[in-house]
Amino acid sequence: MTPQHTPSRTDPKLLESLQRHQQPLTGNPHDYDGLLQLIGPARFVLIGEASHGTREFYQERVNITRRLITEKGFTAVAVEADWPDALRVNRYVRGLSGDRNAEEALAGFERFPAWMWRNTVVRDFVEWLREHNSGLPPAQQVGFYGMDLYSLFSSIQEVLAYLDRTDPAAAERARQHYACFDHTAQDSQAYGYAASFGMAPSCEDDVVQQLRAMNRRFGEMPPTPGLERDEMFYAQQNARLVRNAEEYYRTMFRGRVSSWNLRDSHMEETLCALDRHLGAGGTPPRMAVWAHNSHLGDAAATEMGERGEWNLGQLMRDRHDGGAVLVGFSTHHGGVTAASNWDEPPQHKRVRPGLPGSWEDVLHHTGNSRFWLDLRGNTELATLARPLRLQRAIGVIYRPDTERQSHYFHTHLSAQFDALIHIDETHALEPLDKGPVWQTGEAPETFPSGM
Repeated sequence: MTPQHTPSRTDPKLLESLQRHQQPLTGNPHDYDGLLQLIGPARFVLIGEASHGTREFYQERVNITRRLITEKGFTAVAVEADWPDALRVNRYVRGLSGDRNAEEALAGFERFPAWMWRNTVVRDFVEWLREHNSGLPPAQQVGFYGMDLYSLFSSIQEVLAYLDRTDPAAAERARQHYACFDHTAQDSQAYGYAASFGMAPSCEDDVVQQLRAMNRRFGEMPPTPGLERDEMFYAQQNARLVRNAEEYYRTMFRGRVSSWNLRDSHMEETLCALDRHLGAGGTPPRMAVWAHNSHLGDAAATEMGERGEWNLGQLMRDRHDGGAVLVGFSTHHGGVTAASNWDEPPQHKRVRPGLPGSWEDVLHHTGNSRFWLDLRGNTELATLARPLRLQRAIGVIYRPDTERQSHYFHTHLSAQFDALIHIDETHALEPLDKGPVWQTGEAPETFPSGM
């Protein structure tokens, strides 16, 4: 996929079709009626974001998810977050924790970028979810789960804590397996670097053996749903995460493609395990999945696929054949919460207008500031929105000075998503922990170097 394939900046036919088929978002409770109709009986709705720090993306995702829960019976929200941190939230929304409020329940999200989940929109949704669950039987309550794999050492501690409570002898055997990591000082990347280049022994065999032990333990439990089986499943998932995270960190120094594929494969594996567990009672669950566009839009329709990368959206489409609906987001300009470099405090940054000829630019020129597009059911629009164009992706780092190289890639929009939500001007997500440099007003593009 090369830039010369990109259509001309002005495409009157595409623009006219977009204007004719866009469905405005006016703040009306029925704004997403058409989207819910598009979703139909699908059991998995993957709802993206074009950045990890845009308030409107989070809020609209919440609005859609609340309707999926109340109108379509969805009982799980799986997010691009670590399993043990999200599990603390899951216990809170089910009334099973000692946390006094949602902000306390979200306190487990400590590592960078904490604002992805410790923000005002997620806090309010977690409180709503707890209120929704109150009075419902456990089987009908909505859970909140993480599907990422960065929590190598906290997941080890969760496995050990579970076994300490239930089987001290098994806990001691698990400690012997996980002792392989003792020399790393709980530094995942240091472990991966040393193991990858032969500077320290690999822990692969140990984490595989421990996962097998947890799998056997889970297999011996009675199949009756209940809290005891849930807790065993949570521990089993932590053991699976340790096994996959060990491979991820050992592989990340060999190249982006292999580590990216391992990460998204873990997300899909987690969703499949969650699907089996929640469906053990006989009713297949329905799940809302929250993650970045780059994870949820079909990688086969982007230049990521040309590099040999796959992602969660592609894997779920392949596995569920119409049972997974992919919803993306887009913005032209505004504000965003992001850092300039990894592990730095969040900043309140200005998002530059979309590059000429990009999807952001084309959608901006429709003249409507908030709308969504049906890219699955509208044949005309799907055809016109298939040619390659640039699309912007802002993660937790935003570097406006190198935006074209850092944040744009080519996509076939109508093959990437089933639906796209465009909000022309957006605003920065408000962190619960703003840090020393996040501010209320929009920061100039030179911030903080211009201070």
